[in-house]
Amino acid sequence: MTDELQTIIDLIRYGASRFSAAGLTFGHSYDNAIDEATQLTLHALHLPHDLGPAYGQARVTLAEKEDVLALFLRRIEERVPAAYLTGEAWFAGLSFKSDARALVPRSPIAELILTGFEPWLGGREVRRALDLCTGSGCIAIAMAHYNPDWHVDGADISDEALSLARENEARLLVGNTRFVTSDLFAGLQGEHYDLIVTNPPYVTNDETDALPQEYSYEPELGLRAGDDGLDIVLRILRDAPLHLTEEGLLVCEVGESERHLVKLLPELPLVWVEFKVGQMGVFVVERHDLVAHHARIRALADAREGAGSSPDGLF
Repeated sequence: MTDELQTIIDLIRYGASRFSAAGLTFGHSYDNAIDEATQLTLHALHLPHDLGPAYGQARVTLAEKEDVLALFLRRIEERVPAAYLTGEAWFAGLSFKSDARALVPRSPIAELILTGFEPWLGGREVRRALDLCTGSGCIAIAMAHYNPDWHVDGADISDEALSLARENEARLLVGNTRFVTSDLFAGLQGEHYDLIVTNPPYVTNDETDALPQEYSYEPELGLRAGDDGLDIVLRILRDAPLHLTEEGLLVCEVGESERHLVKLLPELPLVWVEFKVGQMGVFVVERHDLVAHHARIRALADAREGAGSSPDGLF
């Protein structure tokens, strides 16, 4: 049935058709069948991900075709995310190692990194930045790569994720990062940052239970966040002021849980970022606004953790 597949573009077209027919779910770096088929084809052929279209008519050998089709078959039968099959994911223009120790790198925050977090920073100086819930380290490393004068910490509760982050640190040759084991801010006592960026777990329990099979390969710790997806986010909002400098800024992704957060804290002046493709559940908030609304935020966060869970007399 595949004898007529002779060129790179033949294989990509065939893979995209098979993926669509199989009803695969996309959302791990790529959001459509053609891009995933392209990723897997070029990986199997040991070609760069940005190969020019002129090479599409290049013919493949029988052995090469078999390698490509084997990857297609695994993607269809096992529902493994393509990035886990190739061991690579691209984020903010950089190639990261990707495996089941952490979520596949993906976040609209990549666009903010590439634009230097402007206009949100408003030209203010950043000396220290934190990537909270760093996972694979993609946000921390990308921030460090594009801002070599920043010192960037990446924190995560998972030692497995941090081992992957450190491998990516070495892969991309950054020298201004540090990775720390920490349950949110618990392991960062006394640390202060001009900028805190976080893509924490924010998927609701119902949504997590209903996720397609592709997501089952990722650590659930990086996804599930309570009935409204805000169990972790509220703790971050409560404790971030302790670790932000006076003019510090928090950037946080909450995805579809945006509607729950706005309903829960309508008085908190969150600025929702408009990306090139529209609004995608990422907000920016100033430290002074978190301090002004700390009592309400703390009450909500503590109610989920148990009374008295946060330090007294902070503000």
